[in-house]
Amino acid sequence: MADIFWTPELVAEQFEEAVDTLRRLPEERVRTARSGWPPILYDFWEKYGQEPARLRLGPPLSAAIDRMDIALDWLRWLEPEDAKLVWARAEGQPWKAISWRFGLSVSTAQRRWQYALSLVTWRLQGRAVPSTWSRRGLVTRVSFVSSEKAC
Repeated sequence: MADIFWTPELVAEQFEEAVDTLRRLPEERVRTARSGWPPILYDFWEKYGQEPARLRLGPPLSAAIDRMDIALDWLRWLEPEDAKLVWARAEGQPWKAISWRFGLSVSTAQRRWQYALSLVTWRLQGRAVPSTWSRRGLVTRVSFVSSEKAC
């Protein structure tokens, strides 16, 4: 991942992949007493009205788990509230629900999300973020640097 030129869009995709990978991991099960009896086979009229079985995707690849671990480490670079906002958006929550959850307007939540992605992008490009920068200043600087590299 060191040879990749990071952009905020790539960082957002990595977080979305981390959420998907985390969902595909097997559930933790608590050890309980086991029975030697075979499972019960139901007839149609006994099964009708019961909850449907949950279908899960297959387990993730080991490379996806490694990328998930790396992306989860990136959340440490952010303030706790910004990290929760980035994770909520990566889970696919709509902006309206995120704004209610964090007590922000939709536009403010979007700006904080962009700031957090820009901060991670800046760090992944190997640059130290000066403490005097505001959220708005960092977003414009990263997008300007990204557009220069693309040309």
